[in-house]
Amino acid sequence: MNFFRFILSGMACCALGASCSRILPDAGREVAAEVHDHYLYEDEIQQMIPAGLPSGDSVLLVERYIREWATDLLMYEKAKQNISDMAQIDREVEEFRRTLIIHQYQQRLVEQRSVEDPLEDEVRAFYEQNAARMVASENMLKGLFLVVPGDAPRLDEVREWVDKADAESLEHIDKYTLQNAVGYDYFMDHWLPLSSITRKAPFRIKNPAKFLAGPSMVETSDSTHHYFLKISEYCAVGQPEPYDLARERIAKMLSAKKSGELVSEIERELYEDAVASQDLKIYK
Repeated sequence: MNFFRFILSGMACCALGASCSRILPDAGREVAAEVHDHYLYEDEIQQMIPAGLPSGDSVLLVERYIREWATDLLMYEKAKQNISDMAQIDREVEEFRRTLIIHQYQQRLVEQRSVEDPLEDEVRAFYEQNAARMVASENMLKGLFLVVPGDAPRLDEVREWVDKADAESLEHIDKYTLQNAVGYDYFMDHWLPLSSITRKAPFRIKNPAKFLAGPSMVETSDSTHHYFLKISEYCAVGQPEPYDLARERIAKMLSAKKSGELVSEIERELYEDAVASQDLKIYK
């Protein structure tokens, strides 16, 4: 008996009273646990155990999985016995099913009709009309982020290149990173959340807005690495978003609006066709 089967034989038989090594004629699969004619199979449990997991952890994982599976079914069976208005649940299930089918169909119609992306003029006009409401909900920045080993050579030059961040300096950085950098992110042409940087570097930031508004080049280090951050542009929480930061969100909003208008038009046509063909009859 292999290790996995040993785990199941003790748990499935003792905890749930299932018949050990029971083979189902229809599929030839070995049962690990049984609750009211619902079966949990050995191969199902095998699939959810990560490869290389220590034996002790495997035992705990299998035990927890079987317990949760059995508890869920037992609760479901008990609920069915004690919920009197199953008809209401059936109606709600059918309502959800209908809503889901309609949504899927609407999505397919939108894809088939090829709703056009909003024009740049439309996005710009929306931004200008709603600029007062376009405020940042997250600290964002543009710049570059460089990580080098603590014993990397020419740190003074690297510091100067990052601080300047002009075309010549960027060329030096590109060449330097090929042999010396652990990580290098160039994002002067797009926005990133400050949190994506702080996850990678031990910057001590008590006030993010003050940090962003401070020196445009900051650095820190730990026992193994040195970290350089150049901030070329920033937008702190609550500040007005520049157009290029707000643009993508506005474009998605306008696209969703166009899709909604298309769905409304299709619904109107469907209703009018039903009336004209007398598929819809309203009795007064």
